[in-house]
Amino acid sequence: MYLSQLYLKNFRNYNQEHLKFNKNINLIIGSNAQGKTNVLESIYFLGTASSHRTNIDSELVNWKEDGLYLKGELIKNNQEIQLEISLMGRKKEIKVNSNSLQRINDLMGYLNIVIFSPEDLNLVKGSPSLRRKFINIEISQISSYYRHLLGKYGQILKHRNNLLKDIRDKKSPKEMLEVWNQQLIDLGSKIIKKRLESLNKLGILARLMHRKITDGLESLELKYDTELEIDSNSLEEEIKSSFKLKLKEKEDNEIYRGVTTIGPHRDDISLIVNNIDIRKFGSQGQQRTTALALKLAELEFMKGETGEYPILLLDDVFSELDINRRSQLLETIRDKIQTFITSTDLADLDQLKGNHQIFKIKNGSVFEV
Repeated sequence: MYLSQLYLKNFRNYNQEHLKFNKNINLIIGSNAQGKTNVLESIYFLGTASSHRTNIDSELVNWKEDGLYLKGELIKNNQEIQLEISLMGRKKEIKVNSNSLQRINDLMGYLNIVIFSPEDLNLVKGSPSLRRKFINIEISQISSYYRHLLGKYGQILKHRNNLLKDIRDKKSPKEMLEVWNQQLIDLGSKIIKKRLESLNKLGILARLMHRKITDGLESLELKYDTELEIDSNSLEEEIKSSFKLKLKEKEDNEIYRGVTTIGPHRDDISLIVNNIDIRKFGSQGQQRTTALALKLAELEFMKGETGEYPILLLDDVFSELDINRRSQLLETIRDKIQTFITSTDLADLDQLKGNHQIFKIKNGSVFEV
């Protein structure tokens, strides 16, 4: 799978650009604040209808304009697929091969993407929400059913939280919780089961990548971190049973707080290196190595699940990696994964060999070198 070309109109600081890409490596070079990351963001937006930098779509529109338009041509399974996204005010329209999609979620899976930026180093040491987002995006790109579960669970969670507040304020009887509890348990257990299955596969790949980067000196283990009394091989019925018991146990406290404290929306992923939780106690080098291992494992996981490698976006990460980590990254992607790399200096990419295309960014314009 690769993106053969991209047309941008009024996206961030770009007025209008038509870019034709190499199916292997694409280098995007330029000084800071020229728009390098904006190119990667436009690709990410084309594949997911969301930005990895902001939750406010209007921020993506060129400040002098009212809307934006993106069109990309994708080669997948030897077939050409055309993706289009237009944004005008709050209206977002998505088309695949000129056919409008009824739901934004239906876009996921066409253009699978893995992005690695300096902010992803926080994947290890940052808040649990970052690791939940990581696993959610990863599974969502390969499973429309999982995307559906997340959406429904979010709706049920919102209703249940409102009910908890009403019960606390004596506006609703406690007995009304049972209906929402059952829906929360059913949906939440399916989400957790899917995460456990995916994490089992991802954990094996991440451990292999991590051992390779550290020359076998360190061993990485991924564990699903939840208050439920389950393990990595628990059946869905076992998850439901534990979920139900925990909800009952926390009921009074949740009513008092007016918020649901148990479920997949509160879970985390433990990252253990040589029996040490590096989320809290790892060195900066260990945390960077683990973040890189997770991203490389994500590439292989998606290849195993879909049959094709995703597109890889590397946003100014080479300056953050030492020579050994750069070598491992380049060895993984070379000649098999279409990759877009931004950098301020070509010297950061001295180790790069093989077929590649260079783009120079200056003042919101793109020039092929």
